[in-house]
Amino acid sequence: MQKLTNKEEEIMHIIWKLEKAFVKDVMAEITVDQPHYNTLSTIIRNLEEKGYVSYHAYGKTHQYYPIVSKEAYKKRFMSTAIENYFNNSYKNVVSFFAKEEKISVDELKEIIALIESKNSQKANSDIT
Repeated sequence: MQKLTNKEEEIMHIIWKLEKAFVKDVMAEITVDQPHYNTLSTIIRNLEEKGYVSYHAYGKTHQYYPIVSKEAYKKRFMSTAIENYFNNSYKNVVSFFAKEEKISVDELKEIIALIESKNSQKANSDIT
């Protein structure tokens, strides 16, 4: 999966939201720094070349749709960020957010409960 530029990622979020869209539909969703129609069309074609979108042709018009899910992209993006910025340590990620006061004690307790729940489910499935 090739890395996306900031603008490509912005456009992908719109395409994920719309699920299928013509260039004019994507253009209508951009409220700040709206590119020229031809520029946007080029960005979407780049997304196609990178394997993120495909299209249905209607004459000379193309309706684009994502072929990489938002979840798959998020997983890859997060894995890369954790590897590059947190020495591949999820503990370092959580510590970072705790130090920045971006996560509360209650949220941490929820995360711990989720992990414990997953672990007990896994243990139960290993037994059966």
